Amino acid sequence: MASGADRSVFTGTNVIAFPKGALGQVAFERQELQRILDLYGRMVAAGQWRDYAINFEADAASFSAYRRTSERPQAHIEKRPALRSRQGMWTLFGEAGQVLRRGHELAGVLFPLERRLLKVVDG
Repeated sequence: MASGADRSVFTGTNVIAFPKGALGQVAFERQELQRILDLYGRMVAAGQWRDYAINFEADAASFSAYRRTSERPQAHIEKRPALRSRQGMWTLFGEAGQVLRRGHELAGVLFPLERRLLKVVDG
């Protein structure tokens, strides 16, 4: 079997090379995606979001949440590992494209969105 270092895969009798960017693209880890999709599910249940899109590129991975599919994303979460040692690899963008929060931890960046789900209960 061919190794991942030479960027190819063995399929029975044929060796097929991966496209140039396939192994070098940024993606969400399972726990990160689970946290984002959990928030998405709660926002759908609250009636705030209806659709989403995920994009993986060579330098960034992004998750966009939409109120309606024909609109701009209401929230855009971006993971850019090149910024890990600077302001943090996580960025939350608002509907108009403004940066709402940057950080090193996903939980802190998602806090403004999770705060929308909090309701005050009068006891």
